[in-house]
Amino acid sequence: MGTRLLPLLIVLMAAVLLALGVPLGVSVARAEQQKVVIDRIDDTARFAALAQFVTEDVPGGSRRTTTDERLETLQTELISYYEVYGIKAGVFYRNHIPMANAPTTWFLPQAGEVRDSFDEALLSRRSHDPQQVWPWEDGRLVVASPVIRDGDVVAVVVTDSPTDSMRSRTLHGWLVIGAGEVAAMLLAVGAALRLTGWVLRPVRVLDATTHDIATGRLKSRVAPAGGPPELRRLARSFNEMADHVEDVLEQQRAFVADASHQLRNPLAALLLRIELLALELPEGNEEIASVQTEGKRLARVLDDLLDLALAEHSQADLKVTDIGALAAERLAAWSPTADAKGVRLVGDCPPTTGWADPVTLSSALDAVIDNALKFTPVDETVRVTVASTGKAATVVVTDNGPGLTDEELARVGDRFWRSGRHQNIKGSGLGLSICRALLAAGDGSISFGHHEPHGLEVTVTVPRSGPGVPKEPGARKEPGAWKEPEQPYGFTDR
Repeated sequence: MGTRLLPLLIVLMAAVLLALGVPLGVSVARAEQQKVVIDRIDDTARFAALAQFVTEDVPGGSRRTTTDERLETLQTELISYYEVYGIKAGVFYRNHIPMANAPTTWFLPQAGEVRDSFDEALLSRRSHDPQQVWPWEDGRLVVASPVIRDGDVVAVVVTDSPTDSMRSRTLHGWLVIGAGEVAAMLLAVGAALRLTGWVLRPVRVLDATTHDIATGRLKSRVAPAGGPPELRRLARSFNEMADHVEDVLEQQRAFVADASHQLRNPLAALLLRIELLALELPEGNEEIASVQTEGKRLARVLDDLLDLALAEHSQADLKVTDIGALAAERLAAWSPTADAKGVRLVGDCPPTTGWADPVTLSSALDAVIDNALKFTPVDETVRVTVASTGKAATVVVTDNGPGLTDEELARVGDRFWRSGRHQNIKGSGLGLSICRALLAAGDGSISFGHHEPHGLEVTVTVPRSGPGVPKEPGARKEPGAWKEPEQPYGFTDR
């Protein structure tokens, strides 16, 4: 969840910074240009004041050449202005003839921005503000001011300025803004990391606790953690709900156990009376035999219900166990049964360690092997194979019986479920359910699949790392978690 929330916050903060930075950058560029334009307006106004008393109209559209000091002063000022600032400047009569200009080779062009500004100034108004020049453009700034004498425009002062210096200052301002944006972004990312950690810490704890409860560790609760008040209130509510669910399940288990226990005595008495009644009837009576069979079946169901209730209620005593040695022991125990049925029971049980409750795992293997022997025909094979991976140890039991269909595989292990094809075989439909409950108490599992060419494959899996030991590289250990001891009792790890 953090990997989705953090990018969202970063994108939002980047959008906010961009929304603030772009207008600020545009404002800086415009302010720099406006500063230059105002400076040029002041310069053209000063030159217009000098030219105002130099200009003299001559009939016929020409001008009378004068050599007075004002004209010389104007020309000197323009030349100095050009040499110092590199800005072209000139005073031009209405007929486009220069009064004074610098450089002296610069004249009004026939078209372009300079000519447009000149024509606009002839209308007795200063030329409009030039277009914005951006740092990546090689533009120039043209400013024109009219020279007015006796209310008439007699000449125009025009300046044509390079923009290199202005664009450099704008780019520098942008770099400062960019550095500030980067610093603000880094600060925002740090704040987002802290914020997402603060918000999601209770969510992670809640998720881990939910997983623990879902996998059978009903005692797990959400530890007090920081975060928003709503999430802390949610954690308290979750703990209350978990307590209520655990109480309900405990009551259910207690009811099943008590009911199974209380029914066993009346059933035993009933079976005894049936046995006594059978003595009074002719030998081989089918009805009494059927009643005895159903009574014994009911007794097995009650025993299995009690075992299931105890299995769901018991806590696994996990320890490092040699899975191979334990499987070999169960093979030896079931070999006489297999021999009596004419079934070959073989195994490959190399030394392999795992975390398991030996009693629980033995009971689970007994249920699986017993189930395999029930459905395997004479002269067929039941094979038990022990193997290990980096994270788990497995015991695979395969048989060459009739197997199950895909629909039946989806239901195998459900309580009281038995295939319609196997109703004539002794059983209550609770054995594999008990096996699954026993394994789940120790973080183990059981799965079912097809065995080619026919038969069933049952895989019993137990973890190779103890509770609280990280199963993934880099995972963090919880405080107080168990630690896996060194290889014990001389077992060799595969």
